[in-house]
Amino acid sequence: MIMSNVMMMTMRESYGKTLVKLGEKYKNIVVLDADISKSTCTYYFGKRFPQRWFNFGVAEQNMVSAAAGLATCGKIPFVNTYAVFASMRACEQIRTMIAYPCLNVKIVASHGGISTGWDGVTHQGTEDIGIMRCIPNMTVVSPADPIATEKLIEISVKHKGPMYIRLARNPCPIIYGDDEKFTLGKAKILKEGNDVTIVATGIMVFEALKAEEVLRSKGIYARVVDIHTIKPIDEDMIVDSAKKTNAILTAEDHNILGGLGSAVAEILCRSYPAPMEFVGLKDTFGESGSPQELFKKYGLSHKHIVHRALKLLKRKKKVKV
Repeated sequence: MIMSNVMMMTMRESYGKTLVKLGEKYKNIVVLDADISKSTCTYYFGKRFPQRWFNFGVAEQNMVSAAAGLATCGKIPFVNTYAVFASMRACEQIRTMIAYPCLNVKIVASHGGISTGWDGVTHQGTEDIGIMRCIPNMTVVSPADPIATEKLIEISVKHKGPMYIRLARNPCPIIYGDDEKFTLGKAKILKEGNDVTIVATGIMVFEALKAEEVLRSKGIYARVVDIHTIKPIDEDMIVDSAKKTNAILTAEDHNILGGLGSAVAEILCRSYPAPMEFVGLKDTFGESGSPQELFKKYGLSHKHIVHRALKLLKRKKKVKV
């Protein structure tokens, strides 16, 4: 059972340690932070490479602008802050100074989603995927667990161009093994099924896996897909899933407007229309509280995925494609 004996770790802890490992290999990596290095875990890199680690204080716009300059000098800057500040406070600088000239800057945003919890609306980045994926030249990545975080950060160093990498704040279950392989733009099928497809990203992948178990106990078999790269998204996988199950359910810790659900709906409407449902924030702000309480109140838990899947199956019987 996926819910038993699950090891937990934070994505940001995995990220911080991976940065140090990469710093040993790539001497042109520089790390920029905005006075929250303990939260982003870049302090690991700062201790090991103090000459390549820069604290800009609470000045995210300046930090992003400096990263653009460093990139023009052959450095690979990793810019670090919370998702809400990266995608909004420094949005213009990211768009015009990094994405427009297609500079090789990696923006690593911690505290993505309502699962940030107790810090409340000001620190819950629930619109960032939508903002970043509509910026030309920007690659958008959302790992499902600490292992995926490590692998995708390693890939990001070799990828040329701007990238937005979204991490969660709290400890999350480890889904993947150490030998798992990832490719940007290629989704991963974690469970096979013919009745419904659950397309999830970030920490919602584990919720999708828990939902799959519940559905299976009811005799319903779900395909579970991890969309770790939201842009460029794996269109072939989404269309194949629609053809196979004729029912698509998206799950994201993000506003359903502009995020993963919107990206998937755009593909289906032009390539293979199929019944679809969305699990995510319904065009609302969150509030302070534990992640579990917030997921329950705003409809993001695995139980809500199950509910939406059952609703979708009823619609599926009425719709012929």
